[in-house]
Amino acid sequence: MFAVEVGSDVDFKGAEHIATFGSSEWAERGFCKQCGTHLFYRLKEGGLYALPIGLFDSADDWALTEQIFIDQKPAFYSFAEKTEQLRKRCTNPAAAA
Repeated sequence: MFAVEVGSDVDFKGAEHIATFGSSEWAERGFCKQCGTHLFYRLKEGGLYALPIGLFDSADDWALTEQIFIDQKPAFYSFAEKTEQLRKRCTNPAAAA
């Protein structure tokens, strides 16, 4: 998934149509209740969001800067951009402390 980390100041129109699923002890994912579209990944502590790039009107101003779980990527794709390539990513803020 191509996602943008946007911090915690996120406001959804039609929030009554969003369902969340606790995907781990430290994070949850948000989906549209009607069609199932993935809307966000959010850390439970601190509320930091990652939103799919496809939710934005224009993707022209974004740059690919990092790839996570690079050791788990399928062999059939590779990006031309030079990015930070992370084998692991600590998604549990408590573990990083």
